[in-house]
Amino acid sequence: MDFFNKLGDTISSAASEIGEKTKGVTDTAKLQYEMKTKEDLKKEKFLEIGRKYYEANKDSAPEDMADLFDEIKEADERIEAIKNEISDIKGECVCPNCGARLAADSAFCSECGTKLNDIYEEEQ
Repeated sequence: MDFFNKLGDTISSAASEIGEKTKGVTDTAKLQYEMKTKEDLKKEKFLEIGRKYYEANKDSAPEDMADLFDEIKEADERIEAIKNEISDIKGECVCPNCGARLAADSAFCSECGTKLNDIYEEEQ
């Protein structure tokens, strides 16, 4: 009987150790997930701060950031040129009121409601 008691104690002890290790692994995983979530939040907020700073200072870039501001401006200009090229390929027109891209045969702007036929007839 003594053998079975010792065996039972050994099994109980091993099960307890496994339970503690499993809890430790689970707790660690939860903390790592929370840490990753907070790191992602920080990145998002830094981007938001940068975007707001850029918007507030784009007309008078600080000297130490002028090159970065210029790169953003050049990228924005190229993006707009690409959008125009795509519109041309697709045969789209641009609403003169809000800048939305529309099918060439659109009578009204789907974004702002401007009647396009009147505007295009005035231009001719």
